[in-house]
Amino acid sequence: MPPAMSPPLRLDRSWPLALAALAFAFALFEFTDLDLCVQDRLFDAAAGVWRVDGKDPLWRALFYSGPKFTIIAFGLVVLATAVVGDRIRHDFGLGDVPRADLWVLALTLATVPTLVGGLKDATNVFCPSENRRYGGDVAYAKVFDCFPESDRPARRGRCFPAGHSSGGFALCALAGVARTRRGQAWGIAVATAVGGTMGFYQMAKGAHYLSHTVVTAGLAWVVFLAWRRAFRRHRVGAGEENR
Repeated sequence: MPPAMSPPLRLDRSWPLALAALAFAFALFEFTDLDLCVQDRLFDAAAGVWRVDGKDPLWRALFYSGPKFTIIAFGLVVLATAVVGDRIRHDFGLGDVPRADLWVLALTLATVPTLVGGLKDATNVFCPSENRRYGGDVAYAKVFDCFPESDRPARRGRCFPAGHSSGGFALCALAGVARTRRGQAWGIAVATAVGGTMGFYQMAKGAHYLSHTVVTAGLAWVVFLAWRRAFRRHRVGAGEENR
């Protein structure tokens, strides 16, 4: 069977591996200085500036506001498509896509940024630009580090995980709509490219560490799989129990 016609992989089976990979990634960054090694190369210590100017309107339009609003618009289109009747979906060439898969895509796009936003409020981790190592006023600390009483910040950090790239990585749910393995691969590639580009932009301007972006990517995949499991009975009813 040609690769383009290969049946889709059973993505639900990656649930244990996804959780293990997320836990490994978190531990790797928590117990090493990999974040600082990467971030040091994005900061010009002599000039005291980041590789990317976060205030540049062109860069911001290309890698911040542009992708953000495009993903929001896409999510609304997916939601509308999931709500409309089967006949209308068929007219738009989506008649062979189960409604449940469209709901999974729409819900993943909505809930991944929401979950990440809630975690940002709870973790109390600061951005690179806020750390003294890069010209800020707060000591560097990881998720499970405690600030000493004599050096406790007056405000709470809101930088872990990465919020901006969460919408891009949530596009991994495109793999759930695909009908072939190649389509699944394209869905994952799009999410990785979009989320990774958005994440790197934030890193290069001092808004996030690498761990923030990697953990967000892992969370997006876990949330996608959770929604697929929640809608499993709908897929079974549609004859898609093997996907």
